[in-house]
Amino acid sequence: MDSGVMGNVTRSNVPVPVTVPGCTTSAHGAGWLLRPAVAADVEVIAELRATVMRADLERLGRYDEHRVRQRLRDSFSTRHTSAIMIEGELAGCVTVRPAEGRQWLEHFYLAPHRQGRGLGSAVLRTLLERTDAQGMTVALNVLQGSAARRLYERHGFDVEAQDPVDVFMVRPPGSRTGPVIAPPTEL
Repeated sequence: MDSGVMGNVTRSNVPVPVTVPGCTTSAHGAGWLLRPAVAADVEVIAELRATVMRADLERLGRYDEHRVRQRLRDSFSTRHTSAIMIEGELAGCVTVRPAEGRQWLEHFYLAPHRQGRGLGSAVLRTLLERTDAQGMTVALNVLQGSAARRLYERHGFDVEAQDPVDVFMVRPPGSRTGPVIAPPTEL
């Protein structure tokens, strides 16, 4: 997965204990923030990518110890990448870059100990609120069989194309951005 934050950084209306200039704070009360990536982040993010993607790449017979890191290094952009921070710790990263009349969500990785706690959904909702406000379609690719695909489907992404390795997904502006909750029924 690949992702990033573009454009002006905005603050949410939910207070977060840590305020860092140039950062976006969580709009969903999770205590995380996005800070612009810096060149010094590239190696730690390359290592995070290798860790997070290893199982899926091995399952697909595509894991290469060097290549998994080099692909991140080759495409790393401080302009379009944000570090996801919790209590001063790098919890993940995300890149959003313009291409082909869309915003491409790339390099969206969370540290394994931060997964499964709603952080990915919270970050994704924040990014999608921003792209919706810009009227932009968001596209991404995810590896075949990756659990991350369910996250994207819950947030309104649909399959556009696929091959034996990748699933390409797209989300038009204004699509649902979270689990659909049915209204209560009357008895």
